[in-house]
Amino acid sequence: MKSLLRMNTTARSHRSVKSGVAGQIEKAPTGIQGLDEITGGGFPRGRPTILCGGPGCGKTMLATEFLVRGATEFGEPGVFMAFEETAEENTQNVASLGFDLKSLSSRKKLLLDYVYVERSDIQETGEFDLEGLFIRLENAIKTVKAKRVVLDTIEALFSGFSNAAILRAELRRLFRWLKDRGMTTVITAERGEGSLTRQGLEEYVSDCVILLDHRITDQASTRRLRVVKYRGSFHGADEYPFLIGERGISVLPISSLGLQHNAPTQRLSTGISDLDQMLGGKGLYRGSTVLLSGTAGSGKSSIAAHFAAAACARGERCLYLAFEESAGQITRNMRSIGIDLNKWVDKGLLRITAQRPTQHGLEMHLLQTHTRVEEFRPRVVIVDPITNLITGGNDKEIRSILTRLIDFLKGRQITAMFTSLTSAGGELEHSEVGVSSLIDTWLLLRDLEVNGERNRGIYVIKSRGMAHSNQIREFFLTGQGVKLVPAYLGVEGMLTGSARVAQQLREQEETLARQLEVEKQRMDLKSKREALEQTIGQLRSQFFAEEKLLEHVVALSDRREARRQKGRDAMAFSRKADRTARPKPISVDGAGGAR
Repeated sequence: MKSLLRMNTTARSHRSVKSGVAGQIEKAPTGIQGLDEITGGGFPRGRPTILCGGPGCGKTMLATEFLVRGATEFGEPGVFMAFEETAEENTQNVASLGFDLKSLSSRKKLLLDYVYVERSDIQETGEFDLEGLFIRLENAIKTVKAKRVVLDTIEALFSGFSNAAILRAELRRLFRWLKDRGMTTVITAERGEGSLTRQGLEEYVSDCVILLDHRITDQASTRRLRVVKYRGSFHGADEYPFLIGERGISVLPISSLGLQHNAPTQRLSTGISDLDQMLGGKGLYRGSTVLLSGTAGSGKSSIAAHFAAAACARGERCLYLAFEESAGQITRNMRSIGIDLNKWVDKGLLRITAQRPTQHGLEMHLLQTHTRVEEFRPRVVIVDPITNLITGGNDKEIRSILTRLIDFLKGRQITAMFTSLTSAGGELEHSEVGVSSLIDTWLLLRDLEVNGERNRGIYVIKSRGMAHSNQIREFFLTGQGVKLVPAYLGVEGMLTGSARVAQQLREQEETLARQLEVEKQRMDLKSKREALEQTIGQLRSQFFAEEKLLEHVVALSDRREARRQKGRDAMAFSRKADRTARPKPISVDGAGGAR
């Protein structure tokens, strides 16, 4: 016996080293989304794992999926041995998850066996053992060359035992028998009073214990999972919500979410060109998170619809999660501002999912969001509004859920836009759900009340990694969508609505008055110029007349002088004087004397 014990110990040690990492046990992946991440790779290979919990918590479903995933994804056939339901009943039960056990059985990927155990047939004697079960199980394992085994449930097998010593001995013997054959085993067990299992012994002799819980909180149903123990391996120790859906079980690994996501530099348009200009002229970063906060009717959903339409116009898928309006109501309302969302729905680029936040608990909403993202593969996600989730939990729970959601979307580089309702009269630069510090870009929509009217304004509280406007911009909801107008500042500050229009009219009148005054001065100057030019013309004409008169006088004087000279020449000729001699002109000095 001692020699056999040493041989078994040596074999187990060999299998541990064979796993490839000294000091760590080998894992058998479950293939269940999130569960492998929590357990660090799956269930311990070649060792038993206990799934315990109350009725309806999902023990059998999880165990069945473990076998199905092993057979279909990891090439490890399995044996499902049930002690309460027949093979036909189990086949029908998991068909809703998309698992075809009948087909897998026909291809010898799985073997379904039902062992009927009657309590009255069990005799508690010192010679009692499980040899019959071992023989049947051995045959099933050989038939399909199984690597995985599920026993569902162990209470039915040991329901007739009252002697704790015999029960413990047989449990150890069963687990040792499975370990010696290298079977990765999952055993389901009912939750006990004050203990994890009914007998209170199974959790001590198993290597891994997972507790499943199905609870009702404020009339909302939630399933949760916790790894109670895992020998030889680190594991997540928190409670993790999980969902049983059409594609099997999904577990959200809360504690494993970190800050290792990438930070893309690509910029995306919001669908509103003026808003893009406020965000550095290029819009938002891909993979970032955007918070639109404001009071009721401030235009949050309208801007979100622009963002959704812009994503679809780029050929990207957009998932719109609505918690206030139905899909039909959203598409109808957006048509009033010129946004046709139905065409994107018809093209398969936009999916609108609407439900009341009170329909499920917070964890279920988060898990459903995970499932929808995995199925639809969107590049943009819109949640409108996140404040409706307040009804599903306290502040700590809400912040935790939204933190996980933000990290989940960032990890997949999905650009997310959240709308948040703020209370009228409250602190505007404060988000009701307390996630503003996790947001990359925060846009605040305000109702600007002036002169007895309410107008809409928008400004950027923060936008990480980019230069952005610090102005409050008024905007309108028009038949062609959201239109921003330039900031208009008056003597008393920013003006909106009729006050802005009135101020514009006053400024237009002042501008017109200045233009008229300038025009009057221009006309006066023109008149003076014309009068001056007329005066100059008259003076020029007078000058020209006097100049011509002078020229005429000079000409007459020249002719008169010529005549006098001619007369003198004639007189000199008549006197027989020298014709060449000319009398010199008489010069008179200044004193009047002759020289």
